[in-house]
Amino acid sequence: MRKYGQHFLVNQRIIDGIVSAVPVGAESVVEIGPGRGALTEKLLQKNFAQFSAVEIDPDMQAYLLAHFPAISGHIVREDFLKFDLSKLPARSTFFVSNLPYIDAAEILDKVLAWPHFAGAVFMFQKEQAQRILARAGQKGYGPLSILTQVRARPALLLKVGKACFNPPPKVESAVLTFEKIAWQVSPEKYTRFAQLIKAAFLHRRKTLFNSLSLAGYDKEKIQAALSALQLPVAVRAEDIPLRTFLKFFEIIIA
Repeated sequence: MRKYGQHFLVNQRIIDGIVSAVPVGAESVVEIGPGRGALTEKLLQKNFAQFSAVEIDPDMQAYLLAHFPAISGHIVREDFLKFDLSKLPARSTFFVSNLPYIDAAEILDKVLAWPHFAGAVFMFQKEQAQRILARAGQKGYGPLSILTQVRARPALLLKVGKACFNPPPKVESAVLTFEKIAWQVSPEKYTRFAQLIKAAFLHRRKTLFNSLSLAGYDKEKIQAALSALQLPVAVRAEDIPLRTFLKFFEIIIA
């Protein structure tokens, strides 16, 4: 029955911790990749006004329907990354998942971009969770950190060891919560902001000036932004806080 590289969560303390992080009053809850229903069973017991589960594996879908009849009519068999979120009710929605590690960053990005995102509790590989939480100057700080934190407030909820799964994965994990915030860059400008951030970190050993110059940004504007923010010419992207990047971006696109 095991496909898609699944590692099933079996530790009850972790399961309870994740489910407890889902607000009781959530208008709508979406579980991504429920698998054998370790979270699903307890989520169904909370009787949310609207509950949906998106599962790619037909065997897992059959398993869920057989073991949790209450999920009938609430499960969609589809790859979440291909799933049209507009099919969900247009209401404030909280997401929950033991995410598939290989697609975790893409799924997070898709969820944060949805206009009705209300919050989430997701499990990640430990190193990826550290990148999401990282601040300027810390190990792993980069596009994933910035493009998450500009749209949500992530926080560590639980550390998860290998033995919490069956079969155990080769890596440790961590559960993060994501609180909705007002985007710190407007949705209309977000794509350009994301392009600048990715370009800034593309050549980590190079200075910000050189990295952006190689990406085609105007050298005079880069220099003007560095001067206006009193940043040294030799500064690297990894040392620039999010708030400074936001100011830098506004000068560059002016």
